[in-house]
Amino acid sequence: MSQTRLGSLAEAVINVLIGFGINFAANLIVLPLFGFTSLTLHDNFLIGLIYTAISVVRSYAIRRWFNQYIVRAAARLASLKEPK
Repeated sequence: MSQTRLGSLAEAVINVLIGFGINFAANLIVLPLFGFTSLTLHDNFLIGLIYTAISVVRSYAIRRWFNQYIVRAAARLASLKEPK
């Protein structure tokens, strides 16, 4: 059974939101190590939102492509099997 578009979107959004939280915290530690000391929490948050939007689109597109690929592969396998 294939995943619905809404299911794919929900999975992508939840995955990215969890990633956003992890990356937001990591940026507070990592960016100063590379000399980005003047970034405010607001700047960090906005940068994170931009990358989050990109990530949601990417994750959704990959999920839909993969789901379509699996459905096609399953159909091909089903047509190769001999009936009993």
